[in-house]
Amino acid sequence: MAGNNSSEIRVAGTGRILVGNLNAPLPEAFSDTPAADWGSEWTDLGYTSTDGVTFSKKDKLDPVETWQSISPARFVYADRDLTLKFSMLQFNEDTLPFFLGGSGSDIRRGSAGSDIVQFDVPDGPTFDERALGLEFTDGTAVTYRFVIPRGQVTATDDIKLARKAAAMLGVTFTALSPGDGQFLPSEAVRASGGRTPLASD
Repeated sequence: MAGNNSSEIRVAGTGRILVGNLNAPLPEAFSDTPAADWGSEWTDLGYTSTDGVTFSKKDKLDPVETWQSISPARFVYADRDLTLKFSMLQFNEDTLPFFLGGSGSDIRRGSAGSDIVQFDVPDGPTFDERALGLEFTDGTAVTYRFVIPRGQVTATDDIKLARKAAAMLGVTFTALSPGDGQFLPSEAVRASGGRTPLASD
């Protein structure tokens, strides 16, 4: 609603990022056990940096110029980029393939009882399309969830290995069109114990 309402100001106090296979079912409830809400087809990527997540939407509009006016007569949508940028702090069999590309089949384990795990980086480009979920809380009363049903990592940051700082796996995840009649992200909000249904952005 219009007007000043401090309860509608959002601070992402803490949150998490999850990945799933394409068409992974969206969580339909807000319970006291969020992990159960997401289901077994979603994987929590673990610790991320204190920068959190940078959510970006960029539209490219091409002007329609006319002879009769120096101002555009209208604009035509030419492109839309919806991206999430974040840095993962954990190095494991879930985060490395997500960062470097590939799948579980590129991971090789040692013999029984061995703690050696080898990840073979794919030799050529692979289309590693995933679903991505973002969940954050603002206190105990408000929980936000964003789901991108189809997308891919399109950019990665350099990994800095140093003595005074944790190494990070920084990625930019770009949404892809999920199909006819569907939307790029879905949003669900729980506030003050109530619930609003999934809304499309």
